[in-house]
Amino acid sequence: MSSNFGDKLVIAITSSVLFDLTESDRVYREQGLAAYAKHQIERENEILEPGEAFPLVEKLLRINENLGGDPRVEVILLSRNSADTGLRVFNSIEHYKLNITRAAFSGGESPYRYVSAFGCHLFLSSHGDDVRSALANGVAAATLLPSSKARRDDDELRFAFDGDAVIFSDESEKIFKQQGLKAFTENEKASARTPMTAGPFKNFLGALHSLQAEFEASHCPIRTALVTARSAPAHERVVMTLREWKIRIDESLFLGGLEKGEFLRAYGADVFFDDQQRHCASASSHVSTGHVPHGIANE
Repeated sequence: MSSNFGDKLVIAITSSVLFDLTESDRVYREQGLAAYAKHQIERENEILEPGEAFPLVEKLLRINENLGGDPRVEVILLSRNSADTGLRVFNSIEHYKLNITRAAFSGGESPYRYVSAFGCHLFLSSHGDDVRSALANGVAAATLLPSSKARRDDDELRFAFDGDAVIFSDESEKIFKQQGLKAFTENEKASARTPMTAGPFKNFLGALHSLQAEFEASHCPIRTALVTARSAPAHERVVMTLREWKIRIDESLFLGGLEKGEFLRAYGADVFFDDQQRHCASASSHVSTGHVPHGIANE
């Protein structure tokens, strides 16, 4: 991973999640690339409406204002546009006064290959194939789903994560899927003091933890939560693993298989990451949700 940004938290997003490109995408699908390019160039001074990731990006960039001094969060724009057709995107960024200055326009090809070059901790996209490629290259990534949620209008940024196959590997989930709940529970009890191996979001969670440490606990603008289907006694291994990693989670919800949506709404998540489509579908009616296509549930 690149060290170009030192100890910054680096997030890569695509233009299709930062802004609402529904109409532009329709033109591309129905009329082709030439019509799309014409559509974008003719409207390059028409400001795009905010997309699914827009509130998240605003809050991320506001952290720099709270810290003062050198910025600690960097947001990178990745786009399948060319620089020519992407001018409308940058005009919209300038209009909303988003401090995003670095970008890669890949001219119709997948931009995911620049995620590692920029040293990104997280990649958010609406293209599932790009997300899978980023995950395969060791970068936390998620496909942001459309959401009907009401947005929280404050400065605090609340992340929520599923455990197995997201923060942790899917080693335990494989036992559950292949052998059932009893075998899973017995394995977790027997392995309670053995830390799990890292999942795709471990490094991102660690980077968030480091950024949180720069604030006083009572004035930290970032809050994290683990929202997992696990319950006692399988909770102990989670606690011991995070302790071994020296990573703090502010809130932990062990739901024992209950639907997660209402709990995520009560927590007030700005974004929730889960590997299972059915959990994502349930959550997306309450909060912004990123599907992490990783592990046995996505094979």
